[in-house]
Amino acid sequence: MKQWIYIGLFVPFLSWSQGDLGKGVQLFEQARYEEAKPYFNGIVKEDPDNGKAIEYLGDIAAHQQRWDEAISRYQQLKVRYPKNAEYYYKYGGAMAMKAKSVSKFKALGMIGDIEDAFQTAAKLNPKHIESRWALVVLYLELPGIVGGSEKKAQRYADELMAISPVDGYLSKGHIAEYFKRYPEAEKYFIKAVQIGQSKVTYQRLADLYKNKMKMPEKAKQTLDLYQKKKT
Repeated sequence: MKQWIYIGLFVPFLSWSQGDLGKGVQLFEQARYEEAKPYFNGIVKEDPDNGKAIEYLGDIAAHQQRWDEAISRYQQLKVRYPKNAEYYYKYGGAMAMKAKSVSKFKALGMIGDIEDAFQTAAKLNPKHIESRWALVVLYLELPGIVGGSEKKAQRYADELMAISPVDGYLSKGHIAEYFKRYPEAEKYFIKAVQIGQSKVTYQRLADLYKNKMKMPEKAKQTLDLYQKKKT
């Protein structure tokens, strides 16, 4: 009998939490971040282990470029849920964004944690696309002296190819573009367009034509083709 009494006591709290979470999510999706925060804070105050509310608070901080707070929230999550790839990815992403806002000396000290977070996310989820993209970009942008290399970037582009051919071709095109091998990049982006037929694929190809290959007319033709396919 007491068991049912206890359940009855908790039902109003659970309903309140779920209602507040829904309101917070709705406001978050409308980019009304300051209005959404009190809902998530209220849930965390009553239930400190509510991972979803903590994640949204981290996401709000990231949207508002408050990197220290975002890092702290995602750190909580990856400690509590050590097998969740998304939390490691978000933690690494927030760390990477902070690294761009601090001195080069301080940023160098953060590289190991950033790399480890993205690699852990990739290992935890063999199909996690975002972490592999992050590693492609990381290894391209890092100087060789601290671990950057095209070979490492290509490794994760190959993994993307196995998971999602569109992302694979886009990532290989990105690598080729980074090293100014524009005809090679063009071939990869065309492949991505043929397979994906998405706005992103057409935009990447058009951007290459316009800004790197100095072919504005071809860029326009590419975007016009996308518009025609939409109609």
